[in-house]
Amino acid sequence: MNSGEYTLTRSNNEWALQPEIEMKFAHFLINHAVDAAFCLGANAQFLYVNDATCVMTEYSREELLSMGLHDIDVDFSLHNWSDINSHSLTFKSRYRTKTGRIFLVEISMNYVKHQDMEFGCAFAREKTDEIVELSVQKWTDELRDTKDNLQQEFSQLKTKEVELETSLSLLRSTLESTAIGIVAVNFEGDILSLNQKFVDMWQIPESLILSKKCPRCKAFFENQLKDPQAFSRLIWEVSSQSDFESYDILELKDGRVFAHYSKPQWLEGKIIGRVWSIWDITESKQTEEALRLNADRFRTLAETTDASTFLIQGTRLCYINPAVEELTGYTKEELLGGFDLRRLIKSKKRRQVRQQGEAANFEYQEMNILTKNGTERWLACAVAQLDGGLDFGGNPVELIAGIDITDYKYAELGLNQALKQAEQLSELRARFLSMVCHQFRTPLNIVSFSNSLLKEEVDKRTQKKIQPLLDHIQKATEQLSLMLDDILFFSKAEAAKLNFEPKQLELVDFCKDLIAQMQMSINPNPINFVSQDNSVKAYIDKKLLEPILKNLLDNAIKYSPSNLAINLELYCQNEKLVFQVKDQGIGISIVDQQRIFEPFYRGSNIDHIPGTGLGLSILKTLVDLHHGQVSVESEVGVGTTFTVMLPLIKSEFSCSEL
Repeated sequence: MNSGEYTLTRSNNEWALQPEIEMKFAHFLINHAVDAAFCLGANAQFLYVNDATCVMTEYSREELLSMGLHDIDVDFSLHNWSDINSHSLTFKSRYRTKTGRIFLVEISMNYVKHQDMEFGCAFAREKTDEIVELSVQKWTDELRDTKDNLQQEFSQLKTKEVELETSLSLLRSTLESTAIGIVAVNFEGDILSLNQKFVDMWQIPESLILSKKCPRCKAFFENQLKDPQAFSRLIWEVSSQSDFESYDILELKDGRVFAHYSKPQWLEGKIIGRVWSIWDITESKQTEEALRLNADRFRTLAETTDASTFLIQGTRLCYINPAVEELTGYTKEELLGGFDLRRLIKSKKRRQVRQQGEAANFEYQEMNILTKNGTERWLACAVAQLDGGLDFGGNPVELIAGIDITDYKYAELGLNQALKQAEQLSELRARFLSMVCHQFRTPLNIVSFSNSLLKEEVDKRTQKKIQPLLDHIQKATEQLSLMLDDILFFSKAEAAKLNFEPKQLELVDFCKDLIAQMQMSINPNPINFVSQDNSVKAYIDKKLLEPILKNLLDNAIKYSPSNLAINLELYCQNEKLVFQVKDQGIGISIVDQQRIFEPFYRGSNIDHIPGTGLGLSILKTLVDLHHGQVSVESEVGVGTTFTVMLPLIKSEFSCSEL
């Protein structure tokens, strides 16, 4: 057998390679394989390559074993080599030969671990015939991508075209909607664009050619102006290339006045023409003339009036009239020459809320002025904030017109002092009345108690003679006690020591209970009660309402003949509680009705009917505490009707508003 051949032995009816030649046989098979085969170690270094690998790559075995796969694999960085470390993988890539030829290969790679060694075994087969297909596919894909890109760019261009057209339409619409005339002219004097407002303002006929080259055009504009030379100088002869702005006024023969403004038209850093803006300021000029006339009138009026007139801007006086000089003792030169206003105006006091006027906001103030000789004067001033206009640099100006009220202020001071003294006297009187009532109460109680003891000690022999005297003492004691109660209550009401404390009250039941209490006493007059509703609930002060109704009912009984009924009516009207007491008594004269609610005043027809004259005065005070009203209707010899109207408060929240 030749050395290049392998010996086969038969064992157990099977042919098998002998171990010593097994490796040589495997090496022979791999080197004679058609496909390239190689093993890779760490960092993809070649550990083993067969002959087909050398032929494919045009490198010798020694060269390849000193290289790595990345040296021949063009797409080495594109592959995910971490997947190869876990399982077998088949993929395509491009290899580069030693001479630089690049070709497509299909690789099958397996991960192998043997005796603590890890490496990858790969078989590679050249797929050059597929390169053409891949190139065609690539070109097709590139053409498709190019087509898609072109379509996208075309769509974007169409969108931009629509947006541009919309912008142009918006620009044209804006130019046509503006209130001023606009015209753009190029270097040659031809009009590039203009809006309809420009045509309407100048009343340009359609037959007119708008160009500097047209003599009729210049004549058309000049014939409309009061100063034709001004048009040529300001508009016609202004160079389109001049880099400056201009503003002028043009007066037309028909009375209109145009403001004219122009500036260069720039495009990409170059002047391509000029744009004129023209607007009608006829009304503004008329207003300006009217303002000048009004200013002259104001100055004439201010110079002749006795009222002191100031114009103040910030902390500086801008104008004063002669009345100010006379009031302060300062000359006009002193006050307008940087005078410190703090030396003149000591204080200001607002008296009224600012009211909105057509021309200015007015406010009433009282100012304390210190004159040059050191005396103080008071002014009642009307203060207005005015726009400064051109005369005052456009800054706001404060107009003050005042009259001297120094005498009134001194009188007011004296009146306030008198009122304060009157309040103190009222307080002293209330204290005195309270003290007198308490001082009288003790001996009166002793008299009443003694009278009661005497009644018990009177024997039958003297009872007929002494009993009327004792009854008279008892009645007089009760009348004095009631009078003291009225005086004490009046003193509290006059001194404002009665508080209004409303709570929810069922008024129908309240009136019925009050009438029942009054009917329990010796009362020859029946009281009829009528209510519009079966139940009326409202927030009201019971301790103040009870003396109001009781006083009216007592007076109706006192001044009415016996057995004649007294009527009490309760109803609601226009968010008001209405209590009405009507009698058929002696009545009240018209003269007495004017003073009936004054303290201690009694009617002229009451004869010897006892009373203090405080009841109705107290009633009026209590009604006022409820923010209500009381009125009287009476006819002498027919009867009297008292009507009390109180606010109808249905919730506790509304009580806080009173």
